[in-house]
Amino acid sequence: MAEPRRFAWVIGQADAGLRLDRFLTAQALLGTRSQVSRLITAGHVLVAGRPAKPGGILRTGDCVSATTPSAVPVHAAAEAIPLDVLYEDEVLLAINKPPGMVVHPAPGHWSGTLVSALLYRWPEPGEGLDSARLGIVHRLDKDTSGVLLIARTASSLAALGRQFRAREVHKQYLALVVGVPKAGRGVIDQPIGRHPAQRKKMAVRPQGRLAATRYEVIERLDGCSLVRAFPETGRTHQIRVHLAAIGNPIVGDPLYGGGRAPGRNLIGRQALHAEAIEFLHPSGGTRMRVEAPLAEDFTYALGYLRAKILTSPGPFSSVSIASDGPSAPAETARSRPRRPSA
Repeated sequence: MAEPRRFAWVIGQADAGLRLDRFLTAQALLGTRSQVSRLITAGHVLVAGRPAKPGGILRTGDCVSATTPSAVPVHAAAEAIPLDVLYEDEVLLAINKPPGMVVHPAPGHWSGTLVSALLYRWPEPGEGLDSARLGIVHRLDKDTSGVLLIARTASSLAALGRQFRAREVHKQYLALVVGVPKAGRGVIDQPIGRHPAQRKKMAVRPQGRLAATRYEVIERLDGCSLVRAFPETGRTHQIRVHLAAIGNPIVGDPLYGGGRAPGRNLIGRQALHAEAIEFLHPSGGTRMRVEAPLAEDFTYALGYLRAKILTSPGPFSSVSIASDGPSAPAETARSRPRRPSA
C-alpha cells in the first residue's frame, strides 16, 4: 500500500481570491478537479489548520496543506485485455473503447474493466496518478463505444483536465435515434439534473446544470435516423437525455427510451459512438484530432437499415430497352427473394 504524501503552500497575492479547489488543481499534483474536490470534502486538506470547502476563497498568507491518503487496494486486478489503440506516446493514450466495457471497477463489474486492462499494460502507473483511475481523463458509459483519452502522467492529466473544464475539448458522436428529429439540425439547450425519483437516471430539469448539444441529421433510415451530436458541455448522459427530450431517444437505450428499449433487437445496446475528439496535446500544445471507427454491431445495424430502404418488396415493373423506341411495360410480377442454393 502506497504511503501518504504531504504538500504545503503559502498563498501569495497572485493566488489570493482563488477557490481552493481551483488553486490545488492548478498545482497538477493531486489529480483532476473532481479528485481534488473529493480530497477536500474527505478532510484531507486544511487551510490555516482547519478543514475547508472546495469553494472556499483563499486569502494572502493562508497556509494550505494537503495529505493524500494511503492508496486503497483496488478490487480490479490486471487482466490481459487487448486494447484498440488509436494513438500513444509517452504522456498520452487514446483507445477505441468497445461496447460492453466498463471503464472503472464497481460492484458487479470488478473484472473486464478498462482499469484492469491498463493495470496489465502499465504494471507501474505514472507518478502521481490515482491507482484507482490510472489517468483516465473522461468516461464513456458501459454500452457507449468510441474514442477515450488516458493520461500517462499526472501533469498531462491536469493539462487535459483544464481543457475539459474550459470547454476547449471538442467531442463528436454518432447516434442512431428513433424517428426523425423535426429540425434537420439545431441546438438542444436544456439544463440537466438528477432524476427526482430514479437516482441512476438524469433528466431535463429547470434547476439542473447548464447543458447544450448541437446536432445534425446525417441520414434518414427505416424508422430511424443517423444523427451526429456535438456536446458543448459534459453532463452525465447528456446526449441520451437531450435526444430523448426532443422525442428521438437513442435506439436500444432502455434508460431513456420511455420505459422500453426501442430497437434493442437491432443492436443490443444504446446506439451511441464517440466518433472523434479534438484537443491540444498536453505536452507540445499541438492541436490533435483522434477518430474511432464504428464498432461492428453499429456497422451491422446501419447496413441492415440501409438494405431495408434499398429493397423494395412487392409488385414491380420492368421496361426493356429497344432501339426503335420504348416498348410496353412487361407484365407485373410478384416475387419473394429466393435463398441461394446450397
